[in-house]
Amino acid sequence: MIVPEALSLERIAAARAVLIAGPTASGKSALALQLAEASGAAGRAAWIVNADAMQVYDGLRVITARPSAEDEARLPHRLYGHVAPDRRYSVGAWLGDMEAVLRDAEVHGACAIIVGGTGLYFKALTEGLSTVPSVPVDVRRDWDVRAKAMDAATLHAMLAERDPETADALRASDRQRIQRALEVLDATGAGLSAWQKEGRRPALLSPADAPRIVFDMPRPVLHARIAARFDRMVDAGALDEVRALVSRRLDPALPAMKAIGVREMAAYLDGELSLESAIERAKTETRRYAKRQSTWLRTQMPDWPRVEGAA
Repeated sequence: MIVPEALSLERIAAARAVLIAGPTASGKSALALQLAEASGAAGRAAWIVNADAMQVYDGLRVITARPSAEDEARLPHRLYGHVAPDRRYSVGAWLGDMEAVLRDAEVHGACAIIVGGTGLYFKALTEGLSTVPSVPVDVRRDWDVRAKAMDAATLHAMLAERDPETADALRASDRQRIQRALEVLDATGAGLSAWQKEGRRPALLSPADAPRIVFDMPRPVLHARIAARFDRMVDAGALDEVRALVSRRLDPALPAMKAIGVREMAAYLDGELSLESAIERAKTETRRYAKRQSTWLRTQMPDWPRVEGAA
């Protein structure tokens, strides 16, 4: 893998942190590991720090494509698998954990290589956290079209399934606010009620502190990588992982239960889908997720340098 010029060892040696964002399966983690090892060999310790909202959950290493146990043993990794799947974890909680990691890295003279696909985490890290999240124009337009085909009760039921706390606070007839809540969910991955609880949080890093890139790939290459990776997940024990998670009988509205692949593999285990159909459905959902990630990164982080990775 070719290391982007924006993330040269000279820049890493002088940086408090390095930020690598990008869609799922684009090779971000491999790049972060390569940079961290090269930095260590050059005399500057580096830690890899997670900025993916699903990789924080324990028990989901395979299905969320977390770094392997072998990779984690090669050098320090932080904020991976540190949250129980029966907990709700927010961007505000991640910022609090990240603040502690950055302080600890500074004490040890290490550079924090922060890598992940949750654009909201990066935006909060570098711009602060607002109680009024912005929604990309394309997400708003999409919901304008979708909402026209539904009555208010149907929209409210959809919101109640995905974000029951916000739905409980809204009248079932309040189309405008219900649609706004659905837009926020799609745009940020967090419910409006969760945002309102967070309050304003300041940025932890400035551009002067941390070189940053969006690491991406051409769509056909990315789709091929997504398909191959999910096949490897199945071979590596994704079914057993989902079986163990489902056996806990957790609330299906919990974020960990919504990780891509969990619902599809659970449907296979329940006899509702064939294994082939479950795998194909999970691959399709992963492609859709990658598209949403790319849209967020393009519209919400337009000033971040773009680097196109090789296959």
